[in-house]
Amino acid sequence: MMEHSIKTAGIDTGKERLDVALDGGGELQVANGKAGHRQLAAWLRRQAVRRVGIEASGGYERGVVAHLRAEGFEVAVMQPRQVRAYAVFRLQRAKTDRIDAAMIAACAAAAREIRAAPDPHVEALTGPLTLIEQIEEDIARWKTRRESTRGAAEQRFVEHEVDRLKARRLLALKRLALAVRARTDLAARLDLLLSIAGIGERTAITLLLRMPELGTLTREEAAALAGLAPFPDDSGNRHGLRRIAGGRSRVRRSLYAAALPAAFRWNLALVALYRRLIAKGKPHKLALVACARKLLIFANVVLQRGTPWTAATTHGV
Repeated sequence: MMEHSIKTAGIDTGKERLDVALDGGGELQVANGKAGHRQLAAWLRRQAVRRVGIEASGGYERGVVAHLRAEGFEVAVMQPRQVRAYAVFRLQRAKTDRIDAAMIAACAAAAREIRAAPDPHVEALTGPLTLIEQIEEDIARWKTRRESTRGAAEQRFVEHEVDRLKARRLLALKRLALAVRARTDLAARLDLLLSIAGIGERTAITLLLRMPELGTLTREEAAALAGLAPFPDDSGNRHGLRRIAGGRSRVRRSLYAAALPAAFRWNLALVALYRRLIAKGKPHKLALVACARKLLIFANVVLQRGTPWTAATTHGV
């Protein structure tokens, strides 16, 4: 049941300022900096607020989220899509920073469950991982440019940029792996993930940092969280195609990248699954999604059991 007795505030985050609203009335505006965060925490405490909803805002929310959690507030970081869907449900069309803050507060107040705050040590490692992901996106863009580059000098320049970015990515990944292994608990979980045939260091680190809940989830919850759960699209006598949607896109992309070679060579269980689906007439993309989902389930199982993956792990999974 919803806990309507919990007094809730909502924060609309900007680069320079925070617009704050209480669910039920009351507003505040402070600077998005350390002094503003202290002022905000003191005001929320005077208002007897226990829960704070804040919309993810490209990283501008991280400082205030960390400060409020350290001060003992229950903080719900909400996706823009969640808040927008709630606004549509409430027939709220007007949009200003203050209105958005009030809508975030109402949305957070209506939430049945607030996910536990992540381990701050794990969260600190997601910054370097984000940089690696951005470098990989840059590499992909330069490779696309290479396809349309004609002049010899321009081709050499593009090749140089691709090689330079690959070297920076490799160095950043090595540094991140060392930082992960510096923590005994993370190192143990990393080794469990690396025991799975087809999961390399890059994918293992992504699962470790982007899905810290792994090992505590059901297989259905893990698939849904990564956006790899097929949702039905049926109505009356119509049976639509099942599609995947939502979830953590960076985790999903990493699993796709791992599933392709795993399903063709490295993981015999996935090789068999892929061939079985193709033999049934399923398209390549659908078979690959199924393999990515199975790879995620293997990861969830080894972390639940605390034992390395073996061929026997696949039985009943």
